[in-house]
Amino acid sequence: MKLEHIKKKARAMGIEPGRMKKADLIRAIQKAEGYTACFGHGTPDCPYLDCCWREDCLGRR
Repeated sequence: MKLEHIKKKARAMGIEPGRMKKADLIRAIQKAEGYTACFGHGTPDCPYLDCCWREDCLGRR
């Protein structure tokens, strides 16, 4: 997902993206959605099958 789309999603959730890096912004969104803020941590057995960041995250390994 492009950074502008991520920032738009963050703002819609009440998160001010400011100068946050993409991964940090995604983690803030994950936390607000009730998930563990784990984006990019390389967990190959991720239990969150419905996380919208799953494909991008697992592709970063």
